[in-house]
Amino acid sequence: MINVAIIGFGLSGRYLQAPFFENNINFNLKVFLSKSQNPAEYYPQVKVVKNIEEVLKDEEINLISICSPNDTHYNYAKLALLAGKHVMVEKPFTATSKQAEELILLANERKKILTVFQNRRFDSDFLTVQKLIESGKMGEIFNFEIHYNRFKPELNTKKWKENNSAGSGIIYDLGAHIIDQAIALFGTPQKIKGQIFTQRENSLIDDAFDIRMDYGKLKVTLRSSLLVRQPSPRYIINGTEASFIKYGIDVQEDDLKAGKYPDDINFGVEPITQEGILYCEEYDLPAQNKVPTLPGRWALLFQNLYEAITNNASLTITPECVLEQIKIIETVKQQSQEIIGLQQL
Repeated sequence: MINVAIIGFGLSGRYLQAPFFENNINFNLKVFLSKSQNPAEYYPQVKVVKNIEEVLKDEEINLISICSPNDTHYNYAKLALLAGKHVMVEKPFTATSKQAEELILLANERKKILTVFQNRRFDSDFLTVQKLIESGKMGEIFNFEIHYNRFKPELNTKKWKENNSAGSGIIYDLGAHIIDQAIALFGTPQKIKGQIFTQRENSLIDDAFDIRMDYGKLKVTLRSSLLVRQPSPRYIINGTEASFIKYGIDVQEDDLKAGKYPDDINFGVEPITQEGILYCEEYDLPAQNKVPTLPGRWALLFQNLYEAITNNASLTITPECVLEQIKIIETVKQQSQEIIGLQQL
């Protein structure tokens, strides 16, 4: 049994992680650290503390999951590793590649598991896309697009999400997910070209981006904006034998907010209206070639974490892979600064 402490009780701690730790018999959710929220109202059996020191000195805690604001991730992860705890960090892993490299080295020195909560590696749509590509039905992939858009013209009421601090902005928030997906499918690109933008009125952070990843013949495009009212396709994939278009997004987050638990029979099952369409010579009409969407399986991330801690299993989400993500974010941010510099000349 692995005793768990969750740092933070916002969206991730309360909805995206706590239910999975509770639902998996291999974990015991023992402690929440929350300075402003009241976790006891929802998890009366879990101890609530107000400072990190109480968590670090608890010898019964094996795993610390860090769900606090982005600019605290590095410091909390370092403290947890130094205290001899296994660590899972909510994305973004860190604000810089230097910080990520330091944490990876420290985890290796302390012989502790370090991973990142890249839950959207286990989204229904991504699992479906991954399976479709691996099947070979599409032939050689030469164009791959992911769009992660929202319509949120008003500034976030969570002030830390709108502060121009370490790890802030949409490229760390939503970009961390789809950059991770691209790397998981195709590895590290040969070249990167991208730009981040600030489009909302009075925004202090980037709230849109456009990234092009060059893999030779394969070109990958990643786009996101908070000012897209009409949903665009989530995935657009073109191969030598077929094309695939998929709308909609994984429903696990909505299910959790609605009070469903991971063991509910319909948990993570999206509406059939969101099924993607495969266009190829075999089919004449779109109705004939809908691709059933696999159920979302965030629970796999937690089970893999347990196996890595107790049975020396290989991590699905390695910090080294996420380090590549952070390097891409740094590259895009640097390119954007260079563009701004040229525009000011």
